[in-house]
Amino acid sequence: MISYIRGILTEASGDGIVVEAGGIGYEIRVPLSVLERLPRLGEEVKIHTFLQVREDGVGLFGFLDRGELAMFKQLLGVGGIGPKGALGVLTALKPDDLRLAVISGDAKAIARAPGVGIKTAQRIILDLKDKVSMDDILPAADGSGLDSGGRGDAVLGAAAREAMEALTALGYSAMEASRAVGRVEVTGDMTAEDVLKQSLRFLI
Repeated sequence: MISYIRGILTEASGDGIVVEAGGIGYEIRVPLSVLERLPRLGEEVKIHTFLQVREDGVGLFGFLDRGELAMFKQLLGVGGIGPKGALGVLTALKPDDLRLAVISGDAKAIARAPGVGIKTAQRIILDLKDKVSMDDILPAADGSGLDSGGRGDAVLGAAAREAMEALTALGYSAMEASRAVGRVEVTGDMTAEDVLKQSLRFLI
């Protein structure tokens, strides 16, 4: 098993990259979200990998962090989803956006991925709904520089979570709710209602 590859990024195009390590060039397939965050050619990069072994050959799939790799593996556990399909989903949706879509049952958002129809999207939601939660997304969704004011991160996380749930109940997509709440500067004296009101300003 190859856990990760650290080396020099020599090629990056389409849906793949080449990383040279120890005199060997490793061809690795990656989603668009990884391509957009790569360093420049000639610079060092660390790619967390998944090795697929098949009768007709082997393939390497890579991600910049373990969270993305974990989401990729969860998708592979869904019936009918192979590495190519999982890459397509993670190209259309960032891991946290996918988690939000699963939690809120937003099959249309998942179905935007190439080769994924509504039925497949619904299967993804059904298989993953018990494996992801809002806690996997927070505190990233409620901002990275929160002023707790003595209340504690757990309370602030709960306020942001309740605000996102309220927004989805109002008809906003999970991704819209996440982005709106993420733009709010949550402070220690704010309730879920306060976060909701400020979030709505970014949606109206």
